[in-house]
Amino acid sequence: MRAEELFINNIESKEAYMKKSLGAKTLGCPTPVWIIGTYDASGKPNIMTAAWCGICCSMPPCVTVSLRKATYTFDSIIHRKAYTISIPSEEQVREADYAGLVSGRKADKFTMAKLTPARSEVVDAPYVAEFPVVIECRLVHTFELGLHTQFIGEVVDVKAEDSILGEKGMPDILKLKPLIFDPGTTGYYRIGGFVGKAFSIGKEIG
Repeated sequence: MRAEELFINNIESKEAYMKKSLGAKTLGCPTPVWIIGTYDASGKPNIMTAAWCGICCSMPPCVTVSLRKATYTFDSIIHRKAYTISIPSEEQVREADYAGLVSGRKADKFTMAKLTPARSEVVDAPYVAEFPVVIECRLVHTFELGLHTQFIGEVVDVKAEDSILGEKGMPDILKLKPLIFDPGTTGYYRIGGFVGKAFSIGKEIG
C-alpha cells in the first residue's frame, strides 16, 4: 500500500472514532435507582430516590450514596448513622419516581405512595416492604465532595424475595427487573438480555 493510501486510511479511521466533547457533566450511565430509607430525629420513616450511588468496596462490603445537604435524608443519616437501600422493580417506577419528587419535610411519602415501612432488625432505618431487594447499611465514613456529601455504608445484610432469586440463591437480574436511570435524558429504563459471562467472555480475545 502506498504512503498516500496509508495516510488517507488513517484519517478515515480517526474520523470514524471521533468523539464530541460534552463538557464536565454527570453523564456516567446507567446509574441505579435506589430508594434510601431513614428515620428522622423523631422516628418518622422516610424514603428518597437516589442515583449517585453504587458498590465501593468488596471486603468489608460497602456501598456509597451521595446526597445534597438540603435533602431531608441527609440529616437523618447523620443523626441515625444508618440507612437502607430498597431496590424497586420496573413495575414500581411511579412509586420510585414519587419518592424523589417531594421532600419528607412536607409529605409522608410512605403513606402517599401506599408503601409499607418495615423496620430493619439490624440497622436503625426502615425499608420499603413492597420492594424486592433491600440492602441494610451502617454508616462508616462521610466525605464532603462539594455540592454532594458521600456516605459510605457497610452492608450489614441483604434481603431478597424468593420470587427474584436464581438457581444459586442469588438475585436474578432478569427476575428482579430493576430500574436504571439515564442522567442525560433523565429517563428510566429497563434491563435488556444476557450478553456474556463476566471474567470469561473476554478470554476469547487472548
